[in-house]
Formats: sequence, structure tokens, C-alpha cells
Amino acid sequence: MGPGGNVVVLPVVAGRVVRDPALTTFEAMLDGWRSQQLARGLAFSTISAREQVVRRFQGYCNEWPWVWTMVLADEWFTDLRVHRRVAHSTLRSVQGALRQFCWYVTDPTYGWAAECEARFGTHPVQVVTEANAVAHVQANESRPTKRAFTHAELQDFLDHADEQVLRAQTLGRKGWLAAYRDAVVFKIAYSYGLRRNEVRMLDVTDFGANPHGPGFGAFGVAYVRHGKAMRGAPPKRRSVLTVWDWTSEVLAEWIHEIRPAYRPGPRDRALFPSERGERIGLSGLNRTFARYRRELGLSDGLDMHSLRRSYVTHLIESGFDALFVQQQVGHEHASTTSLYTCVSSDFRTRTLTRALTKTLDQLPSTLEER
Repeated sequence: MGPGGNVVVLPVVAGRVVRDPALTTFEAMLDGWRSQQLARGLAFSTISAREQVVRRFQGYCNEWPWVWTMVLADEWFTDLRVHRRVAHSTLRSVQGALRQFCWYVTDPTYGWAAECEARFGTHPVQVVTEANAVAHVQANESRPTKRAFTHAELQDFLDHADEQVLRAQTLGRKGWLAAYRDAVVFKIAYSYGLRRNEVRMLDVTDFGANPHGPGFGAFGVAYVRHGKAMRGAPPKRRSVLTVWDWTSEVLAEWIHEIRPAYRPGPRDRALFPSERGERIGLSGLNRTFARYRRELGLSDGLDMHSLRRSYVTHLIESGFDALFVQQQVGHEHASTTSLYTCVSSDFRTRTLTRALTKTLDQLPSTLEER
């Protein structure tokens, strides 16, 4: 019997029941924690990711939760930082998942401490505290090298992507279709300031007309259905208005002329299909982006998310209202949008020049009044 009088179900491995009380208890803990998180309305993906963290820690230290210590946790966190070289934000996320699990198994309400004491003579404790947890002290935790494309770099990158299509066609390679798709993915990610998964999850039906922008035709608005969610919440939706005049041409050509070469079925709606599945994968996009960047000799500080940073930056430089830009990219706070803005020195110079000119123009009249 488990806490609360519930029967602890013995796990099944390779078709046989495992009668290891320690493993049984550990699996029952995870089951109970999963139910608690489901009751809180957390997303299935969040719950699954947290469970994997707990299993990884258990595998690393080869100890059960009722004998975990802060020393064991410190050793794992050190290994993640020194040998795995995980990002600051990743380490904090790992620590958060482990802390949540420890909160659950040490909460008297769920009875696991008493159960473990009765079974194993010891009980679980909290192994992640303020003493050994990463502090969240700044809004932007990306590496300092991460930045937006300059206009020239972006043009070179997109031109290079287009050249891969022509090269494959000239050599008679089958890869021209995938190269064409990847080039369009990068253009659309920039066109709407989309995150990687947001552009990957677009369907052909996720576009509509904008009555205030008839020149864009059927592609005046992009309906993003898989936006970045708040922790534990479902994906956020938003509508992004088309702003660049070439975007609708790129989409129309891709959807009506090129995408049919993948021979999608009547129910296949993915805007960017894959040769092996319904839609393109994130790892493939990352590899292609990195290869193009390497071939052009561009900075490692440019990644696929830089297309989103560039969108924000270029809109600001083009004179778009900051609130409009914030709504386009789906940021809750203007301060978040400002972190994405990497305006060029030329833009800063032009802005300063306009401000000084305006001041100087007003100066004579001010002196006359005096």
C-alpha cells in the first residue's frame, strides 16, 4: 500500500513484474507527482520534461530519492556545467524540476516521507535550495555573442540559401526541393519574427487576408497557433500582420508551385513538409542554418533565433511603433522586446542627428525670446 491507502502498482519490465521495493516506490512517486501536476493543469510536455530530469538525476547518482542529498545534487550540477556545458537557463530549469519533485515527496500531505521511513528507515529531503540553485537575476540570459543580423548579413544569408537551390538543380540533384523549402523557412521566420517551432508548426491554412493591407492578398496575416507558452500552459496564439512586400510572393510561389512536389495528401496541412514525416524537424533546420553560416564565414553569435531578433531590430529601424512590434512578436512586456532590439550604429547616428537638428532648429527662436 502506498500513501493515502492507495495500492502501489508493481512496474513491468520486459514482460515480467519487478518486485524491487525501491524501484516500485520510486515509480509510484513519479506516478503520484504526475497526477499532482495534471491536477494543477500543467501541460503534458512540461510534466514529461520534468520527469526526465528526475530520472536523469537518479541515474547519475544511482541513489533513490530517500537518500538524495544536496552534495549529490551539487555534483550533478557541477557535471552539467563543467562537462556538459549547459546554458545558464538550462541549469536553472533542471534545478527547478528537481526542486518541484522534492517538494512533492517531502510534503506531509502526500505521505511519502512516512512511507519511506517505514520501508527504508530514512526519508526524502529537499536537495535544491537557495544555497545551491542558480539565481534568476536578469531578464536576458542568452550569451553576449547572440545578436541580430545586419541588413547586409541577412541579405547574404538569404541569397546563399537561394543559391543552394540553383546549385542542386544545375547538378541534377534531388536535394533542390529540400534546399528550396529551407530557404523559404528562413525567409518566413524572418518575415514574421517567428521562433523555430512557430515557423515549423505553420499549416497552409494559417494565413488570411488583411482588409487594411489588400496588397498582400491572401497572405496579409499569419495565424501563429504554437506560440511560446507560459510555464505549464498551452501554446499561445497570436496574429502577425505581414509587413514586407515580398513575403506574400514567397508564400504564394511556395504553396501553389513548389510544395505540391512533396505530393502531400488531402489531409496533410503542414506548410513545410519533410521527406520522412509530416513536417520538417528542428534539428534539420539547425544543421542547415549552421552550415550556411559556416560557409559564409558569419559569426557564431548568429543562430536561427537571430532571424527573430533581426525582425524586431529592422522594424524599429524602419520606424514602426514599438507597441506594434511588441504585439507582432507576442511579448507580454515592452522590456522583453527591447532586449531583442540590436539597432545598428548607423541607426543610432541617424537618430542622434535628427534630435540634434531639431534642437538646433529651435535654438534661434529660443534665443530671440530671451
